[in-house]
This record gives sequence, C-alpha cells and structure tokens, in this order.
Amino acid sequence: MFKILSKETLNPTVTRMTLFAPEVAAKAQPGQFIILRADDEGERIPLTVADFDRDTGAVSIIFQIIGAETYLLNQKKAGDFIPDFVGPLGLPSRTEGLKKVAVVGGGVGCAIAYPVAKKLYEQGSVVHTIAGFRTRDLVLLEDEFRAISRVFCLMTDDGSYGRKGLVTNALDELAATEDYDEVIAIGPVIMMKFVAELTRAKGIKTTVSMNPIMIDGTGMCGCCRLSVGGETRFACVDGPDFDGHLVDYDRLLKRNAVYREQERRHLCRLTGKEVIHA
Repeated sequence: MFKILSKETLNPTVTRMTLFAPEVAAKAQPGQFIILRADDEGERIPLTVADFDRDTGAVSIIFQIIGAETYLLNQKKAGDFIPDFVGPLGLPSRTEGLKKVAVVGGGVGCAIAYPVAKKLYEQGSVVHTIAGFRTRDLVLLEDEFRAISRVFCLMTDDGSYGRKGLVTNALDELAATEDYDEVIAIGPVIMMKFVAELTRAKGIKTTVSMNPIMIDGTGMCGCCRLSVGGETRFACVDGPDFDGHLVDYDRLLKRNAVYREQERRHLCRLTGKEVIHA
C-alpha cells in the first residue's frame, strides 16, 4: 500500500498528488512513468513521474480528471492509501549534450514537460519554454517554468492570459532567430503532430512523448504499440520518447479513441452525471 502524503488542486481538472514510494523515488528519472490503481478493483493507468525526492521517498504525479480511474483517484485525500504504484517504467529522457532546447508543453502535458525542462536547466542547458492552454483557468506550473526558463511564452487559445494563439505560433517565431539543438514537445497528440510538421520543415530535431493506451507497462500486452518510421514500437519499453518526425500520429489518434465511448459510460455510472467527452 502507498500512502498519499499530499494533494493539491492545480486547476479545475488537474490535481497534483505526492505519495510515499521510496523504491520508486530511489531510481526515478525525468521522462519515466509509473502505473497505478486507485483501488483493488481499479483500472491500471500510466502517469508520468512529475517530481521525486530521493531523501524523503516522495514521488509526485500530476493527472487530469478525464476518465473513471482518474475520477476515483481524485476522490482520495492526504492520508489515504492506494494499492499499486509500480515503477519507474520506460526510458529516461535523453538530455545529454543539449545546449539550447525549446520545450513545448500543451495542457496537462506541461506536467510531463516540467521535469525534463528542470533536468535540462540543472545540467546547464539554455531552456526556452512554450506552454499552451485553452484558457487562463487551466494554466498550471507557470511559476515553476519561469524559474528555469531563459525565455517563457505562455499561450492561450482564447487570449484570456499570456498571448493569444497556439504553441506553434510562438515556436515558429522563436525558431526564426534561435538555433535550437532540439525541440521537445509533450502534450495532446494533435499538438505534437503540428509541432513536428513545423520543425521538420525547419530541420530541427524533435522529440515527442507518447502516452497511448497502456496496461502492463512492461511490453508484454502490446497495447501501447505505435508506428514509428514504419516499424512497430512499444511506448512502455521503447519510449515513451520518440523521434517526432517518425511517429504516425493519425494512426495513434484512432487507436487512442477506441475505448472513448466505454470510458464515457463508465464515468457516467460513477458520477451519476452525463459526460460528453470522457
């Protein structure tokens, strides 16, 4: 059993939770993930390690309340326990040798992008961060990103905070004058697709983080397969980071939508409310 040490609401749909998991904290690296269950009957879901403290054994996760399991997880409070918290899984993000990097985060993907950006900053890299959200109420980790970024661009779709526009608008402008070693994009699949299209045209190496349908996290079930450069790869053991110019985003979008209706109905049963998009 894993004890919840703290719980914090970051915005109306996103929660930060810190658990006591010393074995995970001892080995975790930025870019890796864990798989948890909120209760004994729960679904296994992957969540990226948002932060860790090797001295205290604390591991933080940040999740969006979007389906049944994240809804159940969010019902927990500090002092409660969850039965499973397995990890770290996946390969750490590769940051060695990068001198100037643009980190592009979209929505809750910023929670995944932050530990990678922090590692880059701590190793002496110049970090430019572009963070995009639909509206001001959904902004998260702004202060944390500002503290480690030489340049920080905050974009909102509706212009309610920061600059109005998409992350690709800001990246296009910055890349016109900056010489980036790499762009690291983490967020909705459709966002990463358009970032990759932009950087492909500019000849900038790009890494994206994949979080497809996943069950066991060890490569046995095969559910997290995706096409990279025309070959099948498993996000859990070959990733979650991949060359952004080789991922088949359209195929991944279709696979990720396979269980959307089942998830919607399950969440409706749990909450007693009609859910349009789970």
